[in-house]
Amino acid sequence: MAIHVLTTTCSAASSIKCLKLHKGQEAAAAAMQGDLALRPGGDRLLVADTVAAVVESLVQAWRQVRMELLVPLLRGAVVACMVMSVIVLAEKVFLGVVSAVVKLLRRRPARLYRCDPIVVEDDDEAGPASFPMVLVQIPMYNEKEVYQLSIGAACRLTWPADRLTVQVLDDSTDAIVKASTHRILKELVRKECERWGKKGINVKYETRKDRAGYKAGNLREGMRHGYVQGCEFVAMFDADFQPPPDFLLRTVPFLVHNPRLALVQTRWEFVNANDCLLTRMQEMSMDYHFKVEQEAGSSLCNFFGYNGTAGVWRRQVIDESGGWEDRTTAEDMDLALRAGLLGWEFVYVGSIKVKSELPSTLKAYRSQQHRWSCGPALLFKKMFWEILAAKKVSVCKKLYMTYDFFIARRIISTFFTFLFFSVLLPVKVFFPEVKIPLWELILIPTAIILLHSVGTPRSIHLIILWFLFENVMALHRLKATLIGLFEAGRANEWIVTQKLGNIQKLKSIVRVTKNCRFKDRFHCLEIMTEMIFFTSFFCPNRSCILQLDLNSWASVSPVRSSQGNCKICFGSRIHVKADNGNSCALHVTEKGNTAAIECLDKLL
Repeated sequence: MAIHVLTTTCSAASSIKCLKLHKGQEAAAAAMQGDLALRPGGDRLLVADTVAAVVESLVQAWRQVRMELLVPLLRGAVVACMVMSVIVLAEKVFLGVVSAVVKLLRRRPARLYRCDPIVVEDDDEAGPASFPMVLVQIPMYNEKEVYQLSIGAACRLTWPADRLTVQVLDDSTDAIVKASTHRILKELVRKECERWGKKGINVKYETRKDRAGYKAGNLREGMRHGYVQGCEFVAMFDADFQPPPDFLLRTVPFLVHNPRLALVQTRWEFVNANDCLLTRMQEMSMDYHFKVEQEAGSSLCNFFGYNGTAGVWRRQVIDESGGWEDRTTAEDMDLALRAGLLGWEFVYVGSIKVKSELPSTLKAYRSQQHRWSCGPALLFKKMFWEILAAKKVSVCKKLYMTYDFFIARRIISTFFTFLFFSVLLPVKVFFPEVKIPLWELILIPTAIILLHSVGTPRSIHLIILWFLFENVMALHRLKATLIGLFEAGRANEWIVTQKLGNIQKLKSIVRVTKNCRFKDRFHCLEIMTEMIFFTSFFCPNRSCILQLDLNSWASVSPVRSSQGNCKICFGSRIHVKADNGNSCALHVTEKGNTAAIECLDKLL
């Protein structure tokens, strides 16, 4: 006689736990049938019993490890992710509300700070001398594709020529081939500076013996020159940035008329945002950073992280803060944090946009994200107690620096994104006992994603792809964050982001990608993580019919149906039906074996 079992909620991807009748109950049930087939041979019976005992012990051991260790751990992980998700959502909502209020009330920097243009009257004897001395720094390292763009844009700035100094800080080491002649890249940069010098621009070309301290060391060395001491303000641009001609005319007045302001940060605009899907994804993240995070920080407590370029500093503040430090790869954030702890104020002016370039290859983007994730984590570790001990800032500003600026935005957000989406959700498929609330599974992630998309409305249709892309990058960011927190070997690794320039962009992308090695083109760790995350959503719950054959070890064995194969798992509700028409319902629990036997006894 055969007994059929119908399961209605058994996940095919969940862990397999077969219901097996004990040997004594098997014999009893077979006797009730009256046609039990005896097992031939004592040796075969002994081997079968031994195998059955080993299998049973392994199943019991796995069951114990599962219920006493793995399930509690996963339930604890669910609780931890719930807490982290609420923190991340609260931070996003808080910054979004502040940014929205600023826009609704039109609290633009021009209305909060005096920024009258610097005007020279006809009868003013000082003339151009009424303009402050400004130093424009352009640090670069092997920027053969873009050095002409940045130097040319800096030299075209509208400012009295005798009140402006353009300082090109060149750490280049590459030799390139041009016109069949090997020429050092430094020589090309020097000649470009000389070309602008002949046009009346005061251009200083500076080099050094080595790359000690990387960008921070380069800037620190540049500040040591004697002519810098006569400059009141310092504007900085990376090699791929092209400021508009009126940049200084619109930013310097903020510093001239507001003596407590230390920094004017402007917004980045991307010339290659439409080049490929990778740059579109980056544009969405960067627009949110500037339109929401930077604007909210500027409006709340006049503090935010300096972006390292497209900003103007008061030179006095750089000196008072201790100058450029190379203890982390976030030298820009380091300087901003030290200046903020001294009581200086910052302002973000989003209406001023500076053209720049996004990384066009995944290799370049990964290197950039490693630096941007590792540096802040290491800086937080080094500066945490200094923030708490600072006497020139309010408690609210300290709270914003520690909790919002570092912990929620850069640490908890990274941990939550990776652990929840790339670890917990895929693993949960194999553990149906672990339950995740609907609000945690759908509502909070959806709200976070939608809040993040407000920065780039034109890319709202790419939000799902952006979500998947961010989950892939979460693994890389988490690894970099842990390296920074534990100050591991790559904590101070500095790899310059490769730029391609504006000329023949698509051909340049193809050429760079073609020259990459296999491991640089295919990142197996990220691909594997995303495949696990992606496939976990294709393991739906499904019903299947199983047959309990009392003539074969009395174990539950699956039979193929139109809906696939499945075995009875704990947490399922099954319906047992015999050929004689009797039936009973059973909810499978940890004591499923005993419950199944009792059910079958009644049924037969």
